[in-house]
Amino acid sequence: MHSSDRDRIVLAAVVFAVLFSQLLLYPGVGTLVEALGADETTSFATSELDASMWFLVAEFAAYVAFVGVWGAASDVTGRRTPFIVAGALAGAVSYAALAAVPAIGSIPFEGVLLIRVVQGAMTIGAFSLTMTMLMDLEGGHGRNMGAAGIAIGLGAALGAPIGGQLTELDPVAPLAGAAVLLVCVGALVTRVPDRSQEHSRSARDLLEGIRRRPSLSIPYAFGFVDRLTAGFFALVGTLYFQETFGVGPAMTGLLLACFFAPFALLQYPMGALSDRIGRTIPIVVGSLCYGLGILAVGAAPSVATVALAMITVGVLGALVSPATMALVTDIAAEDERGLAMAGFNVAGSLGFLGGFLVGGTVASTYGYDLAFLTVGGLEIAIAVVAVPAFLRWSLGRSDRLDHDRI
Repeated sequence: MHSSDRDRIVLAAVVFAVLFSQLLLYPGVGTLVEALGADETTSFATSELDASMWFLVAEFAAYVAFVGVWGAASDVTGRRTPFIVAGALAGAVSYAALAAVPAIGSIPFEGVLLIRVVQGAMTIGAFSLTMTMLMDLEGGHGRNMGAAGIAIGLGAALGAPIGGQLTELDPVAPLAGAAVLLVCVGALVTRVPDRSQEHSRSARDLLEGIRRRPSLSIPYAFGFVDRLTAGFFALVGTLYFQETFGVGPAMTGLLLACFFAPFALLQYPMGALSDRIGRTIPIVVGSLCYGLGILAVGAAPSVATVALAMITVGVLGALVSPATMALVTDIAAEDERGLAMAGFNVAGSLGFLGGFLVGGTVASTYGYDLAFLTVGGLEIAIAVVAVPAFLRWSLGRSDRLDHDRI
């Protein structure tokens, strides 16, 4: 096996472990926040939906605030591995601290959210920089990002149902599992050579290089909306399935897996496909159909039809995701990839926040029907708006944008 192929597998395993640990918490998030001290006495969380929303928002707010710091530090120093190890181990400690809260019993929910912020700030460093290490590999940007995508999808597909089962045993069991996994991440990533640029750059030069590539706004915009839909399903979709169809955390995890299983398994072949045919069709056409699929989930009348619609959405998501991430690699210079991928993850984290906040607010105020219509409509809108840019840049079969024409 070629060294790049071996390292691609190891790095994909690291990405998988980080996402798996994150998704363990989602199916039982309502039960978890109650175990961590959220109740009617919490001033800003007057319901299970509110408390769950703020618990998820705290993590992704930290993602947004700190992912750029990790990326810039990596590019400036020309190193990836030490930062990944530090982020993973600190994230493990934070997860363990959250798991200990019910035993301590004296920490207010505001304190829980503060620990959650620290956990998010540390975990995003391990996640984003591992994806950057995949960007550094040879072998095709679509394949590398397809490996990242299949790891993300498998982590989510397996994390959701297993997290639901763990929650049935003990509400804090997913937190303990996440802590153990991040310790493994810190050890595993040291087995891959650090292929980042050996020379260091000043932060000012790095930011200037990114500023000269406004075309990055296109994959960032798609990343934002795509992650918004994921955040929507993680919070609103979870509660929608439980309230509308009367299912528990375990069945909810299986319904989420109906999306994440095909989303994961098709990532690598779809990424390789985008290397051959270009990024336009997978991103634009895929996003348009993806939005329609979201509307179909909201309109499905039974658990069986919801599962079928979620599978369809998962296939379409697999078409869009690796091509969008590969487009970031196409555009960014080699010594700016850490910050470029950090920017993509900022957009994605903002999207998750939007999914939590917009989806949660619309669902609680106007109902689930309008919430599905809003999120599905946004996915369709970004595809329509982006068509002229893709046609003008003539991505076609090109693996890179023609910067001279932008």
